[in-house]
Amino acid sequence: MVWCDQSERLKCMLIGLMIASLLVGGGGGYLVRQTIARKRLDTAEGKIEKMNEEAEKKSQELVLNAKNKAVEILEEAKKKEKEREDQILRSEQRLEKREIAIDQKTEEIEKNRKVLEQKVEEVRKIRLEAEDARARELERLEKIAGLSKEQAKTILLQLTEEENRDALAERIAKIERQGVEEIEKRAKNIMTSVIQKYAGSHAAEVVTTTVSIPSDEVKGRIIGREGRNIKALEKMTGVEIIVDDTPEAVVISGFDPVRRETCRIALEKLIGDGRIHPTRIEEAVEYAKKEIDNKIKEAGEAAVYDLGIAGLEPKLVYLLGRLRYRTSYGQNVLLHSLEVAHLSGALAAELGADVTVAKKAGLLHDIGKAVDHEIQGTHVEIGMKIMEKFGMQKEIIDAMKSHHEDYPFETPESFIIAAADAISASRPGARKDTLEKYLKRLEELETTANSFAGVERTYAIQAGREIRVFVKPEEIDDLGALKLAREIADKIEQDLKYPGEIKVNVLRETRSVEYAR
Repeated sequence: MVWCDQSERLKCMLIGLMIASLLVGGGGGYLVRQTIARKRLDTAEGKIEKMNEEAEKKSQELVLNAKNKAVEILEEAKKKEKEREDQILRSEQRLEKREIAIDQKTEEIEKNRKVLEQKVEEVRKIRLEAEDARARELERLEKIAGLSKEQAKTILLQLTEEENRDALAERIAKIERQGVEEIEKRAKNIMTSVIQKYAGSHAAEVVTTTVSIPSDEVKGRIIGREGRNIKALEKMTGVEIIVDDTPEAVVISGFDPVRRETCRIALEKLIGDGRIHPTRIEEAVEYAKKEIDNKIKEAGEAAVYDLGIAGLEPKLVYLLGRLRYRTSYGQNVLLHSLEVAHLSGALAAELGADVTVAKKAGLLHDIGKAVDHEIQGTHVEIGMKIMEKFGMQKEIIDAMKSHHEDYPFETPESFIIAAADAISASRPGARKDTLEKYLKRLEELETTANSFAGVERTYAIQAGREIRVFVKPEEIDDLGALKLAREIADKIEQDLKYPGEIKVNVLRETRSVEYAR
């Protein structure tokens, strides 16, 4: 048993020694492995440790800087807050002082108001006492004189007037003379100033137009075989074409400027083209009429642009352009209207009137003359109807309708338009009465002939010594043409006054037209 125990003990010791040796070997191996691994990782761990130290150092510096910045910001904020508090305190102190001053001023005003009220009451009492005293004195005087206040006043005025009648009359006359002289002087100054501001051309219209031709050979082509070309052109345009010995020139004679201009344009086109025959003449005349229409539009638009007037209806502007080919006592009506508009605007500016109304009324004051040969009535009445039709302002119509004193003057602008019209018409060289009378005589001749039935159109030529009457061939035959010539001549003798004699030439033409297809 003892041996067994020892044997068992030895076994246990051997097992213990084996276990111990295993533990010692494992621990040694681990230590050796750790040593080798540490040697391998020594370089990387050193680097990591160094980086950690640098990062920690930088973070400490950043934290320190942030703390310093925060301290600075906090101190700055405290400083601004202190300044704001001081400013608010100073504002409160100023407001407090101002309130105190306002209160003191209010007290002073209230005191002054009470003093004034007392003085007003005292003055009122004194006034009442004075009125009572005056009334009592008047009663006493009326009892003494035996006259009422009104009777005494009347007698006193009569005596004063009788004693100083001559002096008063002389004084009144002197005041009136001084007033009239001052008004006339001021009016002359204004008129002179306005006239100097606008100085337009006043070349009178003539009744002839000269057309230059390249050579005298063209005259033969203008006349045509047996005069057919010149007759066709005269018939279509209503003027007289004078082809005489004047070198390289042809004269167009006619009192109507539109007809003369139409003939001039047509003739220049025919000369430029070189082909002159009745068919080509018709085309040239139609072309000339279209050109005239364009010129009328351009003239109206140019007039409106020159005055700086906007918003006029295109049809009204077209009617205004027609005045370019209308004369009054030899004066071009469009130029006259432009001048009146400029003068009216200047006068209105000097006198403080409405410049826009004055300009528009001045420009349109003779607009009725654009169609007065087509519509019955005076050019003023026709102009008023035209302006009402196109919706012009009442102020403009009232200003233009009185320029011939047919209607009463209702506005300052109406006086201005009348004055401007008189200035424009009375300038030296602006108008010629003899020329106007001559033109009126030619118009009367044409109107008289056109009043007969069957007349298509009439042209006065040869300075009014001849009228050419074109009749409708389907209504009047050859015998009727002879009879019509005699009737027209008799009516001219009865109704018109004229020097010498007038040749009545009735023309009846029949055309047969057919087309070959």
